[in-house]
Parts: sequence; structure tokens; C-alpha cells
Amino acid sequence: MTELLSEHGCFGGVQRFHRHESAEIGLPMRFGLFVPPQPRALLVFLAGLTCTEETFAIKAGAQRLAAELGLALLTPDTSPRGANVAGESESWDFGVGAGFYLDATQEPWARHWRMESYLLNELVPLAQTELGLDAARTGLFGHSMGGHGALTLALRHPGCFASLSAFAPIANPMQCPWGQKAFTGYLGDNTQPWRAHDASELMRAQDAAPYPAGILIDQGLADKFLAEQLQPEAFEAACAAVGQPLTLRRHEGYDHGYYFIASVMDEHLRHHAARLGAAEAP
Repeated sequence: MTELLSEHGCFGGVQRFHRHESAEIGLPMRFGLFVPPQPRALLVFLAGLTCTEETFAIKAGAQRLAAELGLALLTPDTSPRGANVAGESESWDFGVGAGFYLDATQEPWARHWRMESYLLNELVPLAQTELGLDAARTGLFGHSMGGHGALTLALRHPGCFASLSAFAPIANPMQCPWGQKAFTGYLGDNTQPWRAHDASELMRAQDAAPYPAGILIDQGLADKFLAEQLQPEAFEAACAAVGQPLTLRRHEGYDHGYYFIASVMDEHLRHHAARLGAAEAP
């Protein structure tokens, strides 16, 4: 049962924000859902470290073209909140409990930090049913930590998402401070399980291209996190090794924030619409 917190008319559709009791998380969770005038496909956006279910809806400027393309936009919160776990508020400099879009196996995080199961087993099916959409017409994209989530969840769950893209994703978390800190906390000191949540490692393990119609990634070259934390070149090399078509666009003068995301949003929406069978843009 979901509670409607607010709704707002938007480009002929409606932007809604909801709260519901999550069985997977064991806590109330919030999400946003933009419903276009004629929904034809569902596009799930996973946000980054310090964001909430509202950030993308307010800052990304996606609703206008999404309404034209018939793309419903689902925006989960990034993490469990209010679990009263020691260290949650500090969350290793990742915002409030930064979920990293995986299921934690280590205490004290294992009980509530189950973002992977929450998304795949609970929230995405809920939205598909609510909209009456074919599950095969579901795409996935994300930014930063959410870009990591989009790439890893799409690769870990073949067939669940028909299209894939990312903005400045954490592409090789085993080799960066953000990923190492999160993986140690959530998955433990043994690095072997980490490989199952690293997009570059997951891609290298593929027998064939999982997205033959292509993956789109945009990266700003003025992004202060690019060299140390994001490492898109590792994912690029992994794609080349298995023959996965990848469009990795590098942009001079753009940083890590939503001004950058808004600047390239239309191309991502069209990328997904073409692969999900939604309406073509005029």
C-alpha cells in the first residue's frame, strides 16, 4: 500500500511522490514517479550519494521530453533512512547511509541495507503494475553512485532491463576509495564478493555483449572525481574486451553535477525510448 505525499501537474502528465512500507528494507521508503500523458515504457533513474527521490525530478529537466516520448520516470530514494544504525548519519561521507544499490551482508547494515532486492523484487514491479506496463519495456540509468547501480544491476540481472545508460558512473569501485570504503563496510574485507558489484569486473566476465544495441555513458572532463573515483576507462576497456557496443562521450568543461546531467538528458531519454519501443521524439 503506497501513500501519495504530493502530486504536481507537469507537461501534461503528473509528477508524484509516494511513501510505502518496504518489506525488503523493513522501513518506510519514498519514491517519485512521473506519469506522462500516455505511458509506453518505464525508465528507472538511480541517483547519487547525497540525493533523495526528489533530486532528479527537480533538477534534471527530464519531464518535458519524457512526456513526449511516453516514458514514465521512477526515482527511488538512494538509501534506507531512520534505521538508527551507529554511523548512519556519517555514512562514510556518502550522505545518509548511501545504499550503493546492493544487499549488505555485514552488520550492522545487513538488516535494512537491501537496496538491490528492494528495487528488483519490490519497487520496480510495483511501478510496472501501477502503470500497467509490460515489464519488458523497462530501462535503467543513473548518476555517480546511481550510475554504478545502473550498470551493476543491469549486468547482474539479465533480461530485467532492456536499455542502459549512465552519467559519470563509479565504473570500477574495487579500485577507488569510495567503492573500497563502501564494499568493506557492506560486504566485508574479503574482496572476492566485491567483484559481483563492480561494473568493470562484471562486464569482463560476460561471454557476449549483454546490450548489443549499445550502452550510453556521458562523462564531464571537469569532474573533480573523474581520475580517482570514477575511472570510466576501465569500463570502456571491459566493453571492448567482450565486444559490447559502448558510446562513452567525454565533455570538456562539465563537472559532476546536475547542470551537466540536464545538458545531456535529452540524448539519454531518446537512447532509452528507441530501445524500449516508446514514441519517437518529434
